[in-house]
Formats: sequence, C-alpha cells, structure tokens
Amino acid sequence: MISFLIPWIIVFVNILIAIPFLTLLERKVIGYIQSRKGPNKVSYLGLLQPVADGGKLLFKELGTPHYANIILFWFSPIVSLLLMILGWSLFPSYYTNYFFSLGVVLFLCIASLQVYTLLGSGWGSNSKYALLGSIRGAAQTISYEVSLIFIIFLPCCLGGSYLFFDYLYKDYWYILILAPAAVIWFISAIAETNRAPFDFAEGESELVSGFNIEYSAFEFACLFLSEYGNILLMSFLTGILFFPAGWGGYIIMGIIFTFSFLWVRAALPRFRYDLLMSLAWKIFLPVSLFYIYMVILI
Repeated sequence: MISFLIPWIIVFVNILIAIPFLTLLERKVIGYIQSRKGPNKVSYLGLLQPVADGGKLLFKELGTPHYANIILFWFSPIVSLLLMILGWSLFPSYYTNYFFSLGVVLFLCIASLQVYTLLGSGWGSNSKYALLGSIRGAAQTISYEVSLIFIIFLPCCLGGSYLFFDYLYKDYWYILILAPAAVIWFISAIAETNRAPFDFAEGESELVSGFNIEYSAFEFACLFLSEYGNILLMSFLTGILFFPAGWGGYIIMGIIFTFSFLWVRAALPRFRYDLLMSLAWKIFLPVSLFYIYMVILI
C-alpha cells in the first residue's frame, strides 16, 4: 500500500513546489518583456513572493455566497485539483513503479472531466457572472478538445501504443510528420487551458473574473493550482508526444513549451471570441481530420 502511494505523494509534492515558482517566473518574464519590474520586494529578487501569496490565500477567511449550491461550490475546485494530479500520475517518471497501458486514453477521459468542474464552479456560485464565464469557458474547452483528441491519436497511430513510456524513444522521422500537428496542438492547448490570448472565461469586462469570481482563500488556491498544473501538464505532454528526445530531452522540451505559454501571454493581444470558435471548427478540426486520415494511409 505504501509503495503504491509513494509515487502519488512525490507527484503531488513536486507539483506544489513547481507551481508557485512558475507563477514567479511568469511575473518575471512578463515584467522583462513589457519593460517593467516584476516581484522584487519579498526577500532577494522576490524569490519568496509565491510563499507570501500562498500563505495569504491559505489564511484568508473562507466565504460562501448565500444562495450558492454548497456541494458544487466546494467540491468543484477540489475535484479539479485532484484531476490535474491524476493526469500527472500517468506520466513516465523515475519514481513510478507502475505504467498504465492505456495511459493516453485515460488522460483524455481525465481531460474531458475538467469541463464539468469548470461548469460546476460557475453554476454552484449561483452568480450570473460566474455562470456566463463557466459556460463560455466550457464551450471553448470542448471546441478545442475535439482537435486535441484527433491530434493526440497521430503519435498513437505511428507508434502503435497508448503507453506514455513508449513515446520517450521515438524515431527522429516522427518530427517531420508531426511538426505541423504539433503547432495545432500547442495553440489548442493554450485555448484548452483558457490562457491568454484565449482567456475569455475570465478576461472580458462583462464577465468580471469569470467562473471563479466568488471564490477566495483555499478554494481559489485549488482553482489556481489546477490551472497552472494543467499548463505544466500540457507542456510536458507536448514534449513527450511530438519530440523523440528520451528522458532529458522530454524534460527540456517541457520547459521550453512552458516558457512559450508565458511568452504568448506577454506578447500577444487577446483574440476575439467568434474568431476563436471559427478557428477551432473551420480550420483546426478539418485539418486534424485530414492529417489523421493521411497518417493512417501511410
């Protein structure tokens, strides 16, 4: 029993350590790109800023809207965090002593469940702003999830496996075949995680802060950890699926794509919502269908 729990504990601890410093890196990167200062007051170069922010979130008073659906309001953020950790547990690791043979399929199931936590967070708040933000975010996530599903099956078709461990040592000709699909995948991953320039669920003024407007303290921390954990998850998943580089290269590519998420947020203006949906259904979906058809023929 203990040997089974150790990999989960290690994954959870690593994520809790990585996410706060990812937020610090994001603030520093955006500060440099936009020629302004990032966090620099809390300790040396602001290194303890994530610790201060986390402590503030944990020790703030918990509040619940008067007419909220208590079950949905409280459990949706926690389930979202648990789903993110469950997705990370599927990845190949030095600490993992088991490998799930249908890991890619299980990952898709976990990713599809995240939509329900987003809807539950907005609906459970019993707030019009939160509900509108959750509906818009769910529509965006579902739209780009379709393209992601087709694209993730491309390496599965070429490798003949659903086990993540098998993708660590791919042939280098995979890059030539999968490079265009990797571009579509990365753009779809940005939209899937509701990140800028596709952060419509919480970025538009009429939605205030989107589905998380009523959350604070521990519940907001769960949503926050889930969002940034999914950014890391999609980044490292991109590295392991599309680039044949082994253990070290998979980690390096994950870091590069994580930095790309931050760079895109700092450099690009927000997209229009109708253009975002048009991009998903009129361009990405037909291209990904054609792509997978051509790979199957090969």
